[in-house]
Amino acid sequence: MKDCEILVSEIFGPTIQGEGTLIGLPTVFVRTGGCDYRCSWCDSMHAVDSKYRNQWKKMTSSDVWSQITRLSKDRPIVVSLSGGNPAIQPFSELIELGHASGFRFALETQGSVSQDWFASLDFLVLSPKPPSSGMNTNWDDLNKCFTVAGKKPEIVLKIVIFDDADFEFAREITKRFPLIPVYLQPGNYMVPSGDEHDAPIDQNGLTEKMRWLVDKVIETSWFEARVLPQLHVILWGNKRGV
Repeated sequence: MKDCEILVSEIFGPTIQGEGTLIGLPTVFVRTGGCDYRCSWCDSMHAVDSKYRNQWKKMTSSDVWSQITRLSKDRPIVVSLSGGNPAIQPFSELIELGHASGFRFALETQGSVSQDWFASLDFLVLSPKPPSSGMNTNWDDLNKCFTVAGKKPEIVLKIVIFDDADFEFAREITKRFPLIPVYLQPGNYMVPSGDEHDAPIDQNGLTEKMRWLVDKVIETSWFEARVLPQLHVILWGNKRGV
């Protein structure tokens, strides 16, 4: 087996998954470096912007696997592949190593890049970015993610909502993919600071936006949507490594 190199920003855990379909579940995180998007409200710039490239490490699949098993004390756990955009990294070998030992793998990506190894995942979270991000969704690229994943992983949609335009964007997505479970979460309201790695959170603003989003869902009778906060943000803000 070829030992592929993965560009890693950080590996940490176990801690809880803070959002989406696996919220609250103990997880080890492999956060990769590099992204093909530049969202206006990105809360993980240390894993996105190339100015942090000197902090990223090229690690073989075996080295990443060794770190995961050390952190989990060799006990099977869910491994979350995040970023940046982890879809641009070669994860097939790592997933194969983990599955052989009973580990499960979840990937979250915006759906701009698809890989054949999506079909080996246990969970695939597709998080197309809404208008507030400043990015545009390519529907062909997103559709291809569904195609290559096939029937193996549990697939869900997760959309960040800051305003009415984002909400309508989310509604449009569910019309295109009516059978896919959808999770909505309020945008992460950071207080401006000199350290984007650990920017404090406007908790009052976040709570108000959560209430607004709940009201929107109920008022529009969108009873299929699930509204969840970012639990890790409530507990730790944007602190790295949790």
